Amino acid sequence: MVTKITEGIKVSVTEEYQKEFSIPEQFHYVFTYKVTIENNSEYTIQLQRRHWFIYDGPFTCKEVEGEGVVGKTPVLEPGESHNYVSGCNLKSGIGKMSGTYLMERIVDGKKFEVNIPEFVMIAPVLLN
Repeated sequence: MVTKITEGIKVSVTEEYQKEFSIPEQFHYVFTYKVTIENNSEYTIQLQRRHWFIYDGPFTCKEVEGEGVVGKTPVLEPGESHNYVSGCNLKSGIGKMSGTYLMERIVDGKKFEVNIPEFVMIAPVLLN
């Protein structure tokens, strides 16, 4: 698990290789990742947008931006958390992801970015 805290918002990520959905001989490696967002600030916040950088091997980088996470824009009161699971396909079997969430404080509308910690994805079959 990797974790990063920005302005009292803690983001933790764990990744898992999905062997049953991967076909290494066709350069198709599937990973899932679980994100936990914890509001340890004194303000109610809402997740507005996500911005990911997905590196597939040493030379390919894909940028993904959009509203919310898995179709939701959760509101978190102080002390609350939100979990979600998503996935990523890689051709190389080795990659990494990182990015930011755009959050908004409900009380005054202030928007700020929260860092998503970088995490690495490696297909175990490549380590043998």
